[in-house]
Amino acid sequence: MINVTNLAVSFGGQKLFEDVNLRFTPGNCYGVIGANGAGKSTFLRVLAGDVEANKGEVHVGPNLRMSVLKQDHYQYDSVEVMETVIMGNARLHEIMKEKDALYAKEDFSDEDGMKAADLEAEFGELNGWEAEAEASSLLQGLGIGTGLHGHRMADLKGAQKVKVLLAQALFGHPDILVLDEPTNHLDIQSIHWLEEFLMNFDGIVIFVSHDRYFLNKTCTHMVDVDFGKIKIFTGNYDFWYESSQLALQMMKDQNRKKEEKIKQLQEFVARFSANASKSKQATSRKKVLEKITLDDIQPSTRRYPFVGFKPHREVGNDILMVEGLSKTINGEKVLDNVSFMVGKGDKIAFVGENELVNSTLMKILAGEMEPDSGTVKWGITITTAALPKDNSSYFNDVKLNLIDWLRQFSEEKSEIYIRGYLGKMLFSGEDALKQVDVLSGGERVRCMLSRMLLTDANVLLLDQPTNHLDLESITALNNGLRDYSSNVLFTSHDHQFIQTIANRIIEITPNGVLDYRKTYDEYLETKTA
Repeated sequence: MINVTNLAVSFGGQKLFEDVNLRFTPGNCYGVIGANGAGKSTFLRVLAGDVEANKGEVHVGPNLRMSVLKQDHYQYDSVEVMETVIMGNARLHEIMKEKDALYAKEDFSDEDGMKAADLEAEFGELNGWEAEAEASSLLQGLGIGTGLHGHRMADLKGAQKVKVLLAQALFGHPDILVLDEPTNHLDIQSIHWLEEFLMNFDGIVIFVSHDRYFLNKTCTHMVDVDFGKIKIFTGNYDFWYESSQLALQMMKDQNRKKEEKIKQLQEFVARFSANASKSKQATSRKKVLEKITLDDIQPSTRRYPFVGFKPHREVGNDILMVEGLSKTINGEKVLDNVSFMVGKGDKIAFVGENELVNSTLMKILAGEMEPDSGTVKWGITITTAALPKDNSSYFNDVKLNLIDWLRQFSEEKSEIYIRGYLGKMLFSGEDALKQVDVLSGGERVRCMLSRMLLTDANVLLLDQPTNHLDLESITALNNGLRDYSSNVLFTSHDHQFIQTIANRIIEITPNGVLDYRKTYDEYLETKTA
């Protein structure tokens, strides 16, 4: 168990949160959410003991081992992969080193023998004999094959190092797991493996993530860092989001009878209780949900952008024809004779292991890059708006405020008109006068979305649009694209984003284009069958 009492943290005179009183209990998985800069990662570091609070304390139960996902990908470059994972249990690794040093001594004494016996006993208690087998199993589950287990960490690619550090955090049956963005750089198979691991974990799991599908699949509770407070709510992310929206609706309608509100709440809770995640905690979660009262449901003070794309005209019968598209980059043939057509109503997600393939295709479709061969033919009724993965050329070394920046892309130049579009992306008042070259990654993406909204285009092109966005912006963009009445072509690693928007999946492989007219979950089933 972890008890947080009267916790307060400030940096440089700026308060992150205060009067935080929480209890984390075994068998539960807690997803920490909050706007960018709210203090989510700082809160994890306080729990882990890496940052000292200004006030209050964090009390971890006696004899409980906490394991934390390391963020420095170069920290273990001189260490072999297998040993790096075992270092996740510091005491076990220390014993192994002490044993090796003792047995290597030429003048092995009786005293050394007694010491070795004590170490062997503790080694056995810590399941030392199974350490390498467990480490190997974790690595393989995360996609690090046995051929790499004896390599030094420096030999691995960045994404592989991330997986090894995650295996390190999971190693040795810790009592408490503290993970900051554990799904970053993981492929679909590794994320699925991690979901299963966490859903069957007996201890306490506390993690930060922007992956809503992952939050929904694994979490029993949400930890909301919001406007200087931190509160725990029962249920996964969707339950938290919809319940907060329901509470907001109830607050706005103060005249509605309380009996009607309670009935609405009961129906809402019943629906979510029936759909509790299929994990060992599902039954207990359902029981807790069923006990929720009207007072337990609280509105969020979080602000959501408004993403409402409206096409200026309906698309015609001819939308897009791609024929024989090929492109070589730095000597690597990225696209090879790619052909497909886009029809009315198609919302297409381009997926696959090679991110460069999909990004190159999106650049060619947006007119930012020329193919080596092949054609891209848009219909005469089509207008497009694009969100590139790399937007730096729009902002770097640009000495304009947000109003003047967005005015460049608008036929209507009045400040009131421009502010209206910026306001939809939460840039109001003085925020609209910020200089664009100092914006954060998430703010830049929201500016690019404002630019797209201005066009009223009837085909949208988006390359990894959720990168840099917080959960509120991701949710708003997701809803906007889901409700958009025309065509969307996009790439993404966000499971829920793809599942709720796309009705067609295209995977570009070295052997050709695989075209699936089905949902993302149905596509994944075909891949695992």
